[in-house]
Amino acid sequence: MATLSESIRTKTKAWTVPGLVLVMAVAILIMITGNWNSWASERANQTTDDAYTHADLTPLSTKAAGLVANVLVSDYQAVKAGQLLVQLRDDDFRAQVQQAEAAVAAGEAALVNNQRQKELQQARIDQAAAGIQAAQADIGAAEAGVNAANSTIATARSALKAAEANALQTELERRRQEALIAVESATRQKVEQVVAAEEGYRAEVASRNSQIATAEAQLASRDADLKKAHAELASKTAELEAQKRQLAVLGSQEMLLKADLNQARAALVVARTNLGYTRIVAPEDGRVGERKVLPGQFVSPGTQVISLVQSDIWVEANYKENQVRHMHPGDPATVRVDALPGVVFSGKVDHLSPASGSSFALLPPDNATGNFTKIVQRVPVKIVLDPKQRDIERLSDGLSVIATVRIDAKEQ
Repeated sequence: MATLSESIRTKTKAWTVPGLVLVMAVAILIMITGNWNSWASERANQTTDDAYTHADLTPLSTKAAGLVANVLVSDYQAVKAGQLLVQLRDDDFRAQVQQAEAAVAAGEAALVNNQRQKELQQARIDQAAAGIQAAQADIGAAEAGVNAANSTIATARSALKAAEANALQTELERRRQEALIAVESATRQKVEQVVAAEEGYRAEVASRNSQIATAEAQLASRDADLKKAHAELASKTAELEAQKRQLAVLGSQEMLLKADLNQARAALVVARTNLGYTRIVAPEDGRVGERKVLPGQFVSPGTQVISLVQSDIWVEANYKENQVRHMHPGDPATVRVDALPGVVFSGKVDHLSPASGSSFALLPPDNATGNFTKIVQRVPVKIVLDPKQRDIERLSDGLSVIATVRIDAKEQ
């Protein structure tokens, strides 16, 4: 029995140490597995070698169709903003600009001519209005003449009646005196006086008749003048209305001419814009890539002629998702470029991507299908480099770098 007990104790001792080691290993593994992400995110320096230099690359294309006249830069040449890179033949486009300019000049001249016609038409309207006033004045004068002639006729007729009455009275008196002289009851002198008086009144009657005839002729003339003045007034009124309608027509023509002029000006802007498309210039400072066209080559709209790599270099560092917990814009960073051993560039975090890189992939993963294997995602972080550093001009787009961001987890 003692031997059996001893054997059990011996075996127990033999398995105790390995068992304790195994338990401790399992505990350590569980502790590391459960806290690895926390430990990784708490480190003050977060480093990744999944990082590359980047610069905005702009493919420069044509918007106009034509023949390439000249390529003014060589491959990989540094250029300034606004520098001419490629020139297309612009004969046709310049002719279109000249044609549009001529159309604008013609439209402006037509508008000026319309304005002169409107001024002339306004003068005609004023003249017709003055004619109406003159006709109205003539009507007033003719009416006054008619009234005066009627008054003269009335006066002459009243005087005629008085003269006729006097003539009749003197005629009767003459007859009476002649009868008296026949019986020698009157004197010859008295008879002669009566005869003279009768003849005088007869002459006055004739004169009054002549005055009436003259006044009636004058009245007819004044009536004719009045009718003529009324006809002139009607003519001038109709002329004024016609001139006003013509002015309205000129106003409508002015609106059409202005619309045509605006259309011609818009066509000129389009022609000048198309002419500008024959000049392909650098939008910003940078270096050009490989030339895609040569002089004499025909290009159509959308043809890429050259690429421009801007001189502003920045770094895209793809950190694991458990490394960006305490990372914020403004955190200082250092960058080591594989192409420049021993050179360290300083910078700072500019932005963190709002999504992981897989979200922007052309074919994003669909984890809801098939078996699932957890893969650590990476979050792009943009790091801008401090300007005016030594050798910074030697950086190019697409170089491999090692990026380190310094964070202080205790302050987060």
